Amino acid sequence: MGGAGRWGRRAVMAGTAGTVGPRLCRRLEGEAARAVLANADTLLFDCDGVLWRGDTAVSGAPAALGRLAAAGKRLCYVTNNSGRTRVAYTEKLRRLGFPPAEPRHIFGSAFCAARYLRQALPPGAAAYVLGGPALAAELEAVGIPHLGPGPAALPGPAPADWATAPLDPAVRAVLVGFDEHFSYAKLCQALRYLLQNPDCLLVGTNRDHRLPLEGGAAIPGTGCLVKAVETAAQREAFIVGKPNRFMFDCVASEFQVDPARTIMVGDRLDTDILMGNSCGLTTLLTLTGVTALDEVQAHLDSDCPARHSLVPDYYVDSIADLLPALGE
Repeated sequence: MGGAGRWGRRAVMAGTAGTVGPRLCRRLEGEAARAVLANADTLLFDCDGVLWRGDTAVSGAPAALGRLAAAGKRLCYVTNNSGRTRVAYTEKLRRLGFPPAEPRHIFGSAFCAARYLRQALPPGAAAYVLGGPALAAELEAVGIPHLGPGPAALPGPAPADWATAPLDPAVRAVLVGFDEHFSYAKLCQALRYLLQNPDCLLVGTNRDHRLPLEGGAAIPGTGCLVKAVETAAQREAFIVGKPNRFMFDCVASEFQVDPARTIMVGDRLDTDILMGNSCGLTTLLTLTGVTALDEVQAHLDSDCPARHSLVPDYYVDSIADLLPALGE
């Protein structure tokens, strides 16, 4: 990886030996950076770990996106986080100094899940939600009735009470997002809705199993909650977030996007980069989030073709590294 040194030699050698595909995860800099950016009409950005960490912008990221916007590039934001609405994301971008964005440029998993259910459910059907206020708000915005957000208690002292609590006959989908109030009571209700009606949809916002925090800490992600419901129901959920291409399809349905002229920028190989590669986009890894170069090298060295789909086309240490290629 890179034009010289250990990474560059090993990646090129692997490519000529035919053990990997054309993606070699080269450092994006200099003339190559100018050429790649000039060829792009649209850039899709993951948010946390790419543009900001917590409530602090990555140094130089607002300036880099400002120059991209000034150059006429379309900037969209694709995130598996279901904890914010589209409007909340536009406000955070503004607060952190990024170029102004409209809600239509934001594609969070809460919005995409609501969009999916609007297409998949019959009129008047409701969703049982394991999730927070943002997920509920996005459902309301597209006219889908819902119940479930917030704390829940078991409806009695014994399993017989739990198994006979009233169910809403309008519920035709169980939607699982990040839910700080996830509980056994909610798991019971989700299972009962899925057992009562074999046609009841099971939808998850994403499968991110762990959410990294500052200082190396982490908390369980939505994928853990989705897996709990899947295990209880013995059914697999439809996942709307990355790496599923449904999130990209949401972008393509809003804008005329040419995959060959679109860059996916992310910090996770198994979500951002995999979706970008699967959709035929140019993929750019930033090292300000969860992925280290050694992980990419392990995929490059592997004999497993599936692991090669996790290798990005390019990498940068930070989005700010693009500033020289974008001029003044």
